[in-house]
Amino acid sequence: MSAEEPAALWSLLGWQPSELQLHQFQQLQAELRSWNARLNLTRLVDGDDFWIAQVFDSLWPLVSLIKTAPPVRLIDVGTGGGFPGLALAIALPDAQLTLVDSVQRKIEAVRAMATALGLAQRVELCSERIEKLGQDPAWRHRFDWAMARAVAPAPVVAEYLVPLLKPQGHALLYRGQWSPPDREQLDRAARSLNARVETVEALDLPAGRGRRHAVSLVPVAGCPRQYPRAVGIPAKQPLGG
Repeated sequence: MSAEEPAALWSLLGWQPSELQLHQFQQLQAELRSWNARLNLTRLVDGDDFWIAQVFDSLWPLVSLIKTAPPVRLIDVGTGGGFPGLALAIALPDAQLTLVDSVQRKIEAVRAMATALGLAQRVELCSERIEKLGQDPAWRHRFDWAMARAVAPAPVVAEYLVPLLKPQGHALLYRGQWSPPDREQLDRAARSLNARVETVEALDLPAGRGRRHAVSLVPVAGCPRQYPRAVGIPAKQPLGG
């Protein structure tokens, strides 16, 4: 498979981008290359690194949502160089997205990329610690989907994401390896958050890029007010440990 000609990837995904969306993905790669030369956002900018490890890996857990493309509100916590947030903004043309990272210079770069792609009206950027946002009434219980990719251990990520969800919302954890002990720890953490694990999906990425897991959590009641705890505490004292 030549990832510079990603038609086979769309077939595997079961979804075909429009000409505009494909152009935006290609433009995103060019923008990422340009900004990466200045800020070293990510090493995944060329060939399979971009099309499989960035774009495909961002989209596959949400392909059912992408096919229906409802006007949902999503938040990407720890967006880094803009993934999965910018890829989802392209694939979900009626969605509103909020991309959060604690590193201001990364947010400035991603904001510039979103503007260059014509996504500025639908993509909100914020440089702040998620523990603070999760306690802010303007952010709490606001999102249909909250997600994080390669941010922290699963119980920590769950504490970041669940307080942001609407009552019918979903938290999506992008994971690499996943084991029964991982599930047991997350189940314990989820109970503290008044949430439960809904699904765990596994996929082998194309071209031998490794096995990935998508873990979805849903609220079963309102998230207790004490979560997320103060800055740094979730990572130092993970729930479910």
